[in-house]
Amino acid sequence: MDGLPQISDDMGSLPDLGGMGNMGDTGDFGGGFDLPPPVSRMPARLSKKAKAAIIVKLLAAQEVKLPLATFPEEMQVELAHQLTELRYIDKHTLTSVVEEFLEELEAIGLSFPGGLEGALNVLDGTISATTASKLRSNAGFSLTGDPWQRISDVEIPRLLPILQEESVEVGAVLLSKLKVSKAAQLMSMLPGERARRVAYAISLTSSVSPEVVQRIGISLAAQLDSQPSQAFTDEPPERVGAILNFSSSSTRDGVLEGLDETDKDFAELVRKNIFTYANIATRIDARDVAKVVRAVEQDLLIKALTGATGEAAASTEFILSNMSKRMADGLREEMDNLGKVKETDAEEAMNAVVAAIRDLEATGEIFLLTGDD
Repeated sequence: MDGLPQISDDMGSLPDLGGMGNMGDTGDFGGGFDLPPPVSRMPARLSKKAKAAIIVKLLAAQEVKLPLATFPEEMQVELAHQLTELRYIDKHTLTSVVEEFLEELEAIGLSFPGGLEGALNVLDGTISATTASKLRSNAGFSLTGDPWQRISDVEIPRLLPILQEESVEVGAVLLSKLKVSKAAQLMSMLPGERARRVAYAISLTSSVSPEVVQRIGISLAAQLDSQPSQAFTDEPPERVGAILNFSSSSTRDGVLEGLDETDKDFAELVRKNIFTYANIATRIDARDVAKVVRAVEQDLLIKALTGATGEAAASTEFILSNMSKRMADGLREEMDNLGKVKETDAEEAMNAVVAAIRDLEATGEIFLLTGDD
């Protein structure tokens, strides 16, 4: 920017200081006070790097946090040098720099992300995971973005094998870079001894350099990208459990007995993923009963309450005892008027109640309790 005002070396003529006397060649006020050093001259033509440094300093003064850590290291170093060399900027110069900066911003019609990772972030959800993985593979996993940002978005089931199989040191870095809630979930899935070793390794991570952390992140990201894409989002026990949720009780019991004989461990995992009408009494918070009742059509609710027998009858009593007495008395009256319910109708109605509970859980309206709760 030609023609920018300059701050003179000799600061121009000073006003009359009123009785303080003339300053001698030694640069004092006659009483031994040193004159402040002259303000450094600003260059007649500021470079673009200097202008960028001025904008950064201005934004920092306004407490605007810029993501400078994402810039290449040489760019960060150059910015620091520019900030070191600059001294004072008069208001006219600052105004000129800001106006030029705004003009350049207004001239930008569309900006594109730099590098492969930025492009894949733009295309996220529009191209397949397999295609994205191949693109990263062909690029040799030379990520331009932060690999830890991608790793933090990976599902827990995919991260758990890495935490179990990699060294405890790598596991410590991985947990340290994840959100606390996600790290806590992963830690709780580790066997006690390994969890303790990883926890101790975290205490030693203060000496790990950023370069090492970055290399670990790139390596783990490449490892995750090399994993084959899964055809199903849910694990096998979850899929079987979901199917058995809406099967008849006789079919469910028969399948579980057969699984017990074939693979007892898998059968146990399936049982943990089954939620039936009989589980309402032990896995629904009493405060959520009103939400469940409102989510089910009343005729189906009455059929379910009436037709539940055996272990399921405890859930009927649980529901009725956790609502207002007036509403419970009204439902009991309608149950008496309905009389006996066919087994198939009762199963259908109870499955409708379970489906409503699953929908409420999926939307975060309610949370199913576990044995620990």
